Amino acid sequence: MKAYIFPGQGAQFTGMGLDLYDNSARARELFNKANDILGFDIMKIMFEGTPEELKETKVTQPAIFLHSTILAEVLGDSFQPDMVAGHSLGEISALVANKTLAFEDGLQLVSKRALAMQKACEAQPSTMAAVLSLEDAVVEKICAETSGIVVAANYNCPGQLVISGEVEAINLACEAMKEAGARRALVLPVGGAFHSPLMEPAKEELAAAIENTLFSNPICPIYQNVSTTAITDPSEIKKNLMSQLTAPVKWTQSMQQMITDGATTFVEVGPGNVLQGLMRKIDRSVATEKAAILEG
Repeated sequence: MKAYIFPGQGAQFTGMGLDLYDNSARARELFNKANDILGFDIMKIMFEGTPEELKETKVTQPAIFLHSTILAEVLGDSFQPDMVAGHSLGEISALVANKTLAFEDGLQLVSKRALAMQKACEAQPSTMAAVLSLEDAVVEKICAETSGIVVAANYNCPGQLVISGEVEAINLACEAMKEAGARRALVLPVGGAFHSPLMEPAKEELAAAIENTLFSNPICPIYQNVSTTAITDPSEIKKNLMSQLTAPVKWTQSMQQMITDGATTFVEVGPGNVLQGLMRKIDRSVATEKAAILEG
């Protein structure tokens, strides 16, 4: 069985999507439509922008979404997913790819999500940190014992967990992680505490937008970050997507469940190859591929 997986924030690079634009009339149509929907020239930033410009949340999230969903679209008949999943932002890309959401609605949601998250980041200084080579239970215990807001946010693969919270609480937790034997506890260059209680204002804003968006029956199940299990019911998909901003990304658990449910090949759709790297650390017995279109 084939699983298609979609990356989240951090996978962006200058020139992303240019090969799609150059080689597909359908891609050009969707990129032009995206410019109209967003009200700014995202193509120019994706194709020519500096890393700094691409790092802005309001640009990064739509850019990664566009690369992923347009690639899935131009794959045409070769895109035959048995199941899908997306890492954080990638979950909305996955929902467009499996026909739960229309492209236009997905892009609107991503844009609103990005702006709401940026606003929440600006309201309170906060950050995230990567913790390497500690058991999940140890990381969770240290977070619980640290004063201030700090939580486990991204379960990326065994031995790699990202924590999220207030700046001071993150610094304290990182010191405690190192003392507990972490190989590294490194504060990340991100604008805020994604997937933590500090995203509550953004969650409320996004929930209103999700409530007013049509969610259709998907062509295959999605394994959502919050639930980690196969979901096909549109109302349940909606609810999980609303919870996602303040809940952890259970990526390791989702991938393990997909394998249990029969996935033998994982195809990464979108910029970069971070998810393929994580999969090799989760389970080396499954095949991984990078989605690509034939030129010409």
